[in-house]
Amino acid sequence: MRRPLAALAALLCLGAAPRPAAVALDALLSATPAPTLGAYRLFTDDGARHANLGVTPYALNTPLFSDYAEKSRFLYLPPGTHAAYRARGALDLPVGATLIKTFAYPADFRRPNEKVRMIETRLLIHRRRGWAALTYVWNDGQTEARLKRAGPRLDVSFIDAHGQARRIDYKVPNANQCKECHSLSGRIAPIGVKARNLNGVFAYPQGPENQLAHWSRTGLLTGAPAPGKAPRTAVWDDAAEPLAARGRAYLDGNCGHCHNPRGMASNTGLFLDLEETRPVKIGIGKRPTAAGKGSGDLETDLVPGHPDASIIAYRMASTDPGVMMPELGRSIVHEEGLALVRDYIARMRTP
Repeated sequence: MRRPLAALAALLCLGAAPRPAAVALDALLSATPAPTLGAYRLFTDDGARHANLGVTPYALNTPLFSDYAEKSRFLYLPPGTHAAYRARGALDLPVGATLIKTFAYPADFRRPNEKVRMIETRLLIHRRRGWAALTYVWNDGQTEARLKRAGPRLDVSFIDAHGQARRIDYKVPNANQCKECHSLSGRIAPIGVKARNLNGVFAYPQGPENQLAHWSRTGLLTGAPAPGKAPRTAVWDDAAEPLAARGRAYLDGNCGHCHNPRGMASNTGLFLDLEETRPVKIGIGKRPTAAGKGSGDLETDLVPGHPDASIIAYRMASTDPGVMMPELGRSIVHEEGLALVRDYIARMRTP
């Protein structure tokens, strides 16, 4: 299932001008960040609704939950370059490659393409000395996004998909928090653009097509096998897919970026990325490395058949800063995600 803003992103790639100025690669590679998003010319309009040439929309099969924010994603590759396929981990992206992600809320999720308020646009830029993360926050008029390092709080209100009014104390991440989530062996790295998470159909303006196939056909990606022979992350909210695959996909997308052997939570020994297959490492029968408030007096990370006895489900259900997991990126409980993981645990059998 593709999100409304993902479909909208596909339309944006058409551009607004016949011959726009090229993306400002020199600005992207500069050690001094531009004060505004527009300075990079990733989009051809001030409101970032029309992607420039060389900027490709994409979506993930199972993304990170961020307080119900809709996200539109794009990849910029410098002229003459391409991404290289990897079966594990993120694609190999060249210097100058830029991942662009805008967080937004429609006023009413039942009409997802109307009155959409953009909150922030995050850039992950591959510079010569490594990856750099930058955050740009949109003004009230939705005409400009300015660089913010401190991570402001914003009041966000909307009507959810069930017709209920919601209010979010939205927290834009500061520079250090960006580094925490995107840390791999102590260095900033992409976490979403894995071949398995791109192995799904996207609604391009020319028609729907598998993203790996589209990127290969258009020269954006080299070395990739046919989609049917590539790994694939399940779509967490597609009930037609197996429950176990969806439960693992959700934990991978929301927890696996830290809980993996090279992530910030590697010292816990709990690895929730899809590459992990050892039962104890995904939590089955595993005791936490530190007891106390975070465990809720429970003894085991994951108890097959018993979500109420599983620390993973307990922490997902909390909004206490000292308990909740993920600890960054959300301020409320993702009720649908929690229900999925509880069902996944409830139906799990002891290996």
